[in-house]
Amino acid sequence: MGSAGVQIVCVALGILGLVGAIVCCAVPRWKVSSFVGSNIVTAQSTEDGLWKTCVVQSTGQQQCKSYDSLLVLSSDLQAARALIIISCMITCLCLLLLCAGAEFTTCVQNESAKPKISLVAGIGLLLAGILLIIPVSWSAHIVIQDFYNPLVPQKKELGACIFVGWAGGVLLVLGGGLLCCFSRNTSSSSGGTAKYYSNSASAPSKNYV
Repeated sequence: MGSAGVQIVCVALGILGLVGAIVCCAVPRWKVSSFVGSNIVTAQSTEDGLWKTCVVQSTGQQQCKSYDSLLVLSSDLQAARALIIISCMITCLCLLLLCAGAEFTTCVQNESAKPKISLVAGIGLLLAGILLIIPVSWSAHIVIQDFYNPLVPQKKELGACIFVGWAGGVLLVLGGGLLCCFSRNTSSSSGGTAKYYSNSASAPSKNYV
């Protein structure tokens, strides 16, 4: 696959990862009620997100309410707010940077600078993926730990956003890793080619003198 093809694939992976991060940030399904043990009331269930909590009735009606204070949230959700927002910002910036310095665009005329721009974008996508995986893994650990803790009366289960966050983080890390590996190979090969031409260009001038 050519350089343009690899970069197009990385852009697609970055967009999918960004969509996953936005879904995690907006949809309130990080922690959902679990009906096990003594918690057998199934008339309604609660769903906790980063910005609001929702109560879903058995009839399908849903009522959501924003958190009254930031201190109401658990520590993992407080950290998830900041980390996911930063991840979305870094992903958007890296996608714009990649599109500007990609082989299939003409925004950057300097061909030797394009591999460096792609490498920076790849490192940014790697960082964004890690920042997305950390909060969802932390929340998953808290949910699983409380689920098996007999002292916690109300059990919670992993919501859909946890799995979407894992998928989005993996896509961002995969796109960033491919971009970093390919950009390094392209940069090294272009450097060797430039050196070869400089030596061949100096040889005729020496014979002429």
